[in-house]
Amino acid sequence: MFKIKPSKNDIIDRLEITDVTAEGNGVGHIAAPDGTGAAVFVPGTVTGDVIRCKIVKEQKSYFYGIILEITEPSPDRSDRGCDVKSACGGCVFRHISYPAELKIKENIVKNAFVRLGKFPEGSFEYEPISGCAETDGYRNKAQYPVAADKDGNAVCGFYAKRSHRVVPCTDCKLQPAVFSDILKFTMEYVNRKHISPYNEKTGTGLLRHIYIRRGYHSGEIAVCFVVRKNISRELRPLGRELMEKFPDIKSVMMNINPANTNVIMGEKLECISGGEYITDTMCQNKIILNPLSFYQVNTPQAERLYAIAKDYAALTGSEDVLDLYCGAGTIGLSMAGSVSHVTGAEIIPEAVISARENARINNIANADFICADAGQAAKQLLESGRKPDVIVTDPPRKGCDELTLGSIVDMAPMRVVMISCNPSTAARDCRFLADNGYRLVRVRAVDMFPAAGHVETVCLLSK
Repeated sequence: MFKIKPSKNDIIDRLEITDVTAEGNGVGHIAAPDGTGAAVFVPGTVTGDVIRCKIVKEQKSYFYGIILEITEPSPDRSDRGCDVKSACGGCVFRHISYPAELKIKENIVKNAFVRLGKFPEGSFEYEPISGCAETDGYRNKAQYPVAADKDGNAVCGFYAKRSHRVVPCTDCKLQPAVFSDILKFTMEYVNRKHISPYNEKTGTGLLRHIYIRRGYHSGEIAVCFVVRKNISRELRPLGRELMEKFPDIKSVMMNINPANTNVIMGEKLECISGGEYITDTMCQNKIILNPLSFYQVNTPQAERLYAIAKDYAALTGSEDVLDLYCGAGTIGLSMAGSVSHVTGAEIIPEAVISARENARINNIANADFICADAGQAAKQLLESGRKPDVIVTDPPRKGCDELTLGSIVDMAPMRVVMISCNPSTAARDCRFLADNGYRLVRVRAVDMFPAAGHVETVCLLSK
């Protein structure tokens, strides 16, 4: 025990890690002067590790530390390989075995509903997490920021954690191997032709990001160059060479984003080579994808996620379904064959256009799509007398707004199926519905992002 409160640069000779956070930080406790103990968060550790650590940051009631030595490694510790994982910070669970990672994510979701949502254990069915068969190479999309290295050469990779400093990497373990080949070919061309990398501080330079998407089932690849201004003359030869070198590339696009912003994509798209979109298959439906389309990054797990959502919806063929935050319509369209009608609502115009086109090319006649904010769309449908039997929601990380939740309650569907990428906001929104006439019935975590700190959740609420 410390005689006084520990401070920055103090050494903790023995710290036992007893838990892991969603950010991938191990948690240990040291005795505080008042006898209560204080938490120490240490990146790169796992439950069961015993370490020597150094305090590097001090807060009012907790500390951050770094590993000096792992004196007793946990049986859950595992090196899953990556040369830049510490610098990049994207794969927060890459030092942990996958079974242990699944347990952590399962507990994160359950704790969100029990502690934040105030749902007592046993009051709802908490089903085992759905793990991922492929823990590497599963992402169908990647966006690589481009910057200059110390010698002025263009490099691409990923932002270091909590920064916009680019960590050079063309061989991410989460991406298909072909992405690495495309990147290396592209960066050689960019440096040979002296296409300048964008500088966020000065707003100068040309090439901001390289975007690659691959259809999991189709194998078709799209490449998009995000640039500060129109440089189609410089990019057209690169587009032709890429399509010659990599036959699976079917689309090379240029996206112009002149704004000084953290938002990656601008509004203007121009085709450089090939077609304007690629296609893939999701839940037996053909899907058209352009660089602005939302599409789950892990296709097999997305199909599993949507199958669970469909099972929770308990469809009999006669239901009227409302799909809020519908994106390109993939969830609603996956249910269309088992319902009377589906209406999707999405605020992004390009996504609505894609959803309508996806319905058309799959000959789905019982689906329509509204371009509106989810809450406004729900309110408009309610005012028109629409009373869906099932409402499906898949909101962004911030969750549903009060207008949306209030409209759901007023519509009084028999079942609400909520898909969420943020367990905390899912628990909060389910608590609102539970306080307004609904019962939380089932919850299941689905791991869409092995090694990363995110986890999807599917919830069923019944009237």
